[in-house]
Formats: sequence, structure tokens, C-alpha cells
Amino acid sequence: MLLCVTASHKTASFDMLERLSRTPDDVAPNLLRLTTCVQGAVVLSTCNRFEAYVEVDEPVTAAGAVGVEAVLEAIEQSTGIPTADLDGAYTVHSGRRVAEHLFAVASGLESVVPGEGEIAGQVRRALTAARKDGTTSPALERLFQRASQAQRKVKNVTALGRAGRSLVRLSLELADSRIADWAAERVLLVGTGAYAAVTLATLRERGAVDISVYSPSGRAELFAKKHGITAVSDADYAGVATGSTLLITCTNAAEEPVLGPEHLQAPTATVAVGCPMGATTSQLVIDLGMPRNVDPAVATLEGVALLDLETIRLHAPLDELQATDAARSVVRDAADTFNVVSDRQAVTPTVVAFRSHIFALMEAEIERARSRGDEDGRVEQAMRHLAGVLTHTPTTRAHELAADGRGAEFVAALETVYGLTVDAPAAAAPAADIA
Repeated sequence: MLLCVTASHKTASFDMLERLSRTPDDVAPNLLRLTTCVQGAVVLSTCNRFEAYVEVDEPVTAAGAVGVEAVLEAIEQSTGIPTADLDGAYTVHSGRRVAEHLFAVASGLESVVPGEGEIAGQVRRALTAARKDGTTSPALERLFQRASQAQRKVKNVTALGRAGRSLVRLSLELADSRIADWAAERVLLVGTGAYAAVTLATLRERGAVDISVYSPSGRAELFAKKHGITAVSDADYAGVATGSTLLITCTNAAEEPVLGPEHLQAPTATVAVGCPMGATTSQLVIDLGMPRNVDPAVATLEGVALLDLETIRLHAPLDELQATDAARSVVRDAADTFNVVSDRQAVTPTVVAFRSHIFALMEAEIERARSRGDEDGRVEQAMRHLAGVLTHTPTTRAHELAADGRGAEFVAALETVYGLTVDAPAAAAPAADIA
């Protein structure tokens, strides 16, 4: 059985999401160590959500409750957040609902900005990380691979996401009211990851040309050379920050703020690049980091305005109903297909065991008939026909029940009537690429 424990901007406070975003990478491994009923785990952590996708051993009594308890315990072990603090901040999806939820998440339908594109890459990277840690399972592999396929179909057949909507774009749209000429802005970008690259491209679309980059992890030179902008050293960081009119932070290289009042009140002996000595200017700081990249105290400085994720969420646009409805339909269809295939795969070993059992009985009776003189093969022919008749209806019914999500009833019935028990199928090798 699949489970998803999710805390997002819809259920949790900004402060709780920030605490969860500091989660070490050992949540999934901890989950597998906590209880043997957890067969696999993939953790998806973004600036707006924290989700644990878990495969739980179905025969375990109250497997769902055990799985949720294990997730909460793993979070507490890894983050120090008491389980009680999470009350009301998360929801649980189980069984057939898990696929539709993940497919909607991957397609941007559950994002602050509907249709935002960054989430698709984050979903792919979550599976890659789980593979590296050895915490995936066959069911989770297929779930996440199908999520990427559903996301691409939503993008290809609906209008959702075609405008390249994202938190980056929304934040810069909000900045428009403060900026008369983007080409005149002195921009400092803090961070060199995937989000930084998207931010840089979006800035250039708006006409920004004077852009510098600083990296807390020391990657500024490489990023700057690749994208044709100016790298900022540790020694010059405060000076450049003081002289910049627009500062955008989007780094996950540090768990503590990388921009504070001390960086925007540099000594007068330091001259900011592109800023005349002694010049003062109003500054806009956009913090796209999670955890926060910017000390909230920055907002108390004279002439400085701070726009963070919590504020950006308040300005998120309403869903475009037509595009969203079409996307939801695609997601539901993809989830239905995933669930039907999953349920059929789940009953297949039992169907095979049942048919093998009947055919073994048939072969034994045929051998007995031969030993008694069935020279013309009429008894054998009749027995094979009977075996086909006996197996046809149960096989058909098994697939019908699986399509209705009731495959477990067939498995239980065969175990009760024939005493047939089937071992779980061996793990399938993961696909090399789901991009």
C-alpha cells in the first residue's frame, strides 16, 4: 500500500515549512530503519512542501497508521520537531489517492503559483536521491516515473504552465511596481543552483543587464563564467550588497541567513561595484530561499524593502479555471491508469499461483488416466477443457476486481479457499532516466 504524508502551504504555517526544510537527508533511511513494514520511502522537500511517499507492507494490521507514525517519528529524529508540533500541519493520502496527489504536485497544480515549472525537476531529483540512498521500492519507482509522464502530458495538452509561471516570475512581477527601468538596476544574485539559473534568465527577459552573483559555497566564479556575469568574492560581498538596488537570494547552500543588516551597512571604505562613493539608494530584497536566506531584520533598515516567500504567497494569482480543470482531468486519467495497472500487477502472482495449482491437479489426473488406459486421449482432452473452464472466470474476475481497486479481496479469497500464499514479487531494476 502507498502512503503520502504531506505538509504544504495549504496546511502548514510558513514557520513550520521552514523548520521542515532544514530536514537532513536521512529521513527516508530512518523510515526504513524504524519499522519492517515500510518497504520504501521517497522524500520530496521544496520551499512550499514537505512530503514523504512510503510503500507499506499491506498484510500488516493497521499498516497505514503504522506508516504515518513512522514518518512522524523519522521527522522528529532528523529535525528535532516533536510529533505534537506537527498536529494539524499535515494531511495523509493513502492507496489510490496517492498517485493523483503526486501527479497533481508534479504538474504544478498544488503549487503556490499554479503551473509553476520548477516542481517537476524537484520531483525527479527526489527519486534520484532515494535511489542513491537505496530507499526506493518497485512501486515507488513506477509511481514517480509515471508522475513525470503525467506532468509532461499536462504541459503538452493544456495551457497550464506554458507561460512559464513560477515563484521567480511572480516575485519579479511584484517588483515591477518598484522598478521603472530594469536595465538601470544593479542586481546582486545570491546563489548558483537551478533556481539561480532560472532567476537569471527571468531577469534578462525583463531587461536587466547589470547582474552580479555571490555564492556562499564558493561557486560564483564558475557560475559567472558560464552565464557571462560578474562574480563577487567574499571580501567584496558586503560592499556589492550595499551598492545593489535589487538583491535576490535563492541558495540552499546554508541553513542560516546569508544576508543580514551587517551586509547592507558596509563600511564607507568599501566601494560597491557600480555605486558612487557615499551614494544611498532604496533597495528591494527578494528572498526565495527556504530556509530563509535573509535575516528578517533587514526589513527594519531605512530604504530597504523585503519580499519573502510568505509575502509572495499572499499575492499568488487565482487558478486559471479552464486550464486547471483540463489539467486535473489529465491527472485523474493518468492516476486511474496507474492504479489499474498497479492493482492488476498486484493480483497477477495470485492468478498465476491459482492457475498453476489447477493445472498441477489436472496433470496429475491426466497421468492417472493414462496409467488406466486412456489410449485415445479423450480423458486428457476433457480434463484440459475443464481446467480452462475452471480458471477462466476467476482469472477474469480477478482483473475486474483489480480495476475496481478490490484486488485484495481476490487474493484473500484464494488464500481462504485454496490456502494459496504468494511471496511479494522481486524488486524491478529502476529506469535509468525519467526526465
